[in-house]
Amino acid sequence: MGHFFDKVIRHRKVIMICFILLAAACVYCRQFISVNYDMNDYLPEDSASTVALDVMEEEFGGAIPNARVMVRDVSISQALDYKEKLQDIEGVSAVNWLDDTIPVTVPLDMMPQSTVETYYQDGNALFSVTIEEHFINSAVPEIRELIGDENCMTGAAVSTAVATSSTVSEISKIAVFAILIIFVILLLTTDSWCEPFVVLAGLGIAVAINAGTNLIFGEISFVTNAAGNILQLAVSLDYSVFLIHSFEEWRKEDPNAELAMKHALVKSTSSILSSGLTTVIGFLALCLMRFRIGPDLGLALAKGIGISLLTVFLLMPGLILSTYRWMEKTRHKPLMPSFRRFGGVVCRTMLPLVCVFLLLVIPSYILSVNNHYYYGSSHIFAQGTQYGDDTAAIEEEFGQSDTYVLMVPRGDEAAERALQDELESMEQVTSVTSLTGFVGAAIPTDIFPEALSDQLQSEHYRRMLISVDADYEGEETYALIEAIRAAAQDVYPDGWYLAGNGVSTYDLMDTVTEDMTKVNLIAIGAVFVVLLLTMRSLVLPVILVLTIETAIWINLSFPWIANKPLFYIAYLIISSVQLGATVDYAILFTERYQENRISLGRRESIVETVSSVTVSILTSGTALTVVGFLLGKLSTHGLLSQLGYLLGRGTLCSMVCVLFVLPGLLYLTDKLFIKHKT
Repeated sequence: MGHFFDKVIRHRKVIMICFILLAAACVYCRQFISVNYDMNDYLPEDSASTVALDVMEEEFGGAIPNARVMVRDVSISQALDYKEKLQDIEGVSAVNWLDDTIPVTVPLDMMPQSTVETYYQDGNALFSVTIEEHFINSAVPEIRELIGDENCMTGAAVSTAVATSSTVSEISKIAVFAILIIFVILLLTTDSWCEPFVVLAGLGIAVAINAGTNLIFGEISFVTNAAGNILQLAVSLDYSVFLIHSFEEWRKEDPNAELAMKHALVKSTSSILSSGLTTVIGFLALCLMRFRIGPDLGLALAKGIGISLLTVFLLMPGLILSTYRWMEKTRHKPLMPSFRRFGGVVCRTMLPLVCVFLLLVIPSYILSVNNHYYYGSSHIFAQGTQYGDDTAAIEEEFGQSDTYVLMVPRGDEAAERALQDELESMEQVTSVTSLTGFVGAAIPTDIFPEALSDQLQSEHYRRMLISVDADYEGEETYALIEAIRAAAQDVYPDGWYLAGNGVSTYDLMDTVTEDMTKVNLIAIGAVFVVLLLTMRSLVLPVILVLTIETAIWINLSFPWIANKPLFYIAYLIISSVQLGATVDYAILFTERYQENRISLGRRESIVETVSSVTVSILTSGTALTVVGFLLGKLSTHGLLSQLGYLLGRGTLCSMVCVLFVLPGLLYLTDKLFIKHKT
């Protein structure tokens, strides 16, 4: 390694220029990366609802209704005028209203009231709108402009458009706040006024390169776009700080700056790489999810940490050697205390805290896996946001509603009639629209208007539009979907396709719950193996993994205690991210404890270790905590906000466990991994 780092130091100016040019190119490339805000697009390609949508696109060339638009205080003629204007908006492929079901020329009090009230109540008209995927971000604002803020709109397409527009501005705001707060943290925890600028310069280049190289994916998810950069910034913060401090220590022994840097690189490589490797593995575990937001985020974060490590070993030596004189000139007295007294407090309280910790392990695990979950996007925007308030207003007036599309083979109208009758008998089904339902089995369908016929039948299939009084997710919704699938299977064994927002959410639930055990076990197992190989001890990996995993379980117990549902995707992501991001603290503490045990006793080693590592843990941990809570506080996107709060609270839990509990665990098991006596 020494020979390699000799070349890095010798060619540092060329390396710095290359990194700067690469970062500039990546900043330019960033604008060409598209962001996807639709969670359903990340379902596995072989999931039933995804296959159904593909077949529907091939057969009918159209989507399913994905927006509900309510216009208040309108007459029938005014509602028809609104319908026509909605149909004229580019990207709107269909608008369904009362006149598509019954003739509106007939007095409404002579029509079935259940049908009328599905679309028109107390002067309020509710339209079912189908917006093509590629026009969502342009069509939804046009619809809002048409109906005005006093009227309401909801649905998957609206949610996607709102998420797109709001998240873009929120990400910029969060990034600015995060950088400012991390800068303040560095000012407090470093010994030079210049050092924070050097650290942030290196990190900024690493983040820019990672963000630009996401172009290789073509498209990234909204989770990766919102959280990827700031997570990389916070997680890899301590790598550069560790190298600078190692360089400063070697400068005391060797006044030659280049030789001191070489020694610092050789000495710190093992610690930084082991720390980075466990973090990368934690993130790569997300790639094992069948739900493709996991691989999307996992690859981007793992790539980001890899780039951060390359930046530390290749770019930072040049930056540090170019600025070390400024760092020395701007050196100041430490602004943080020595934490030696804190080490004494930890030493006195660690054994009782270990007892409390052990009592919490099993209950926290049980609570963490028994949370209530949201699987889809229907609860992403809560009341208080325009989308949340609009959704509540529409549901208060017309109730919950979703539309499923069932495609069945053409040719057997008797079977189609029997299936429709069974569907209409289901309690939550409010109506079923099909050609058979309109004309009856004995009347030729070719006498019907071509536009209607094209919507409901293709060369190979007929479509049934099933309107249901159900939310997009929930136990009742899932039971209804299972009943519809069972009914279709009885009549058309394996020859039918069912699609819809609720159906996609059902498949999403199936997919992510299958991912849970696999992702968590592989992440834990991989980190355990790395620790086993690097520490060459069976006891230490068990202690470290138990410490961080229990911190994760405690973190995930809070939603259960507060009776607050979790987004299941946030639960899956935080389980891997918290493990990968905070196991570094436990590794740092353990390695320093082992070093101190060479010359000190158990208690003295605990005090010395706490005193020496607390600032490093607080630097990285506080940054990650602040970034998490910033994301939680500033994001109106429910999933991103919850992920932020979980990250902030989870980092705090990990820091508490490492600083207060891990010392006691190491103290009690000392003889199992320390082979000498002091």
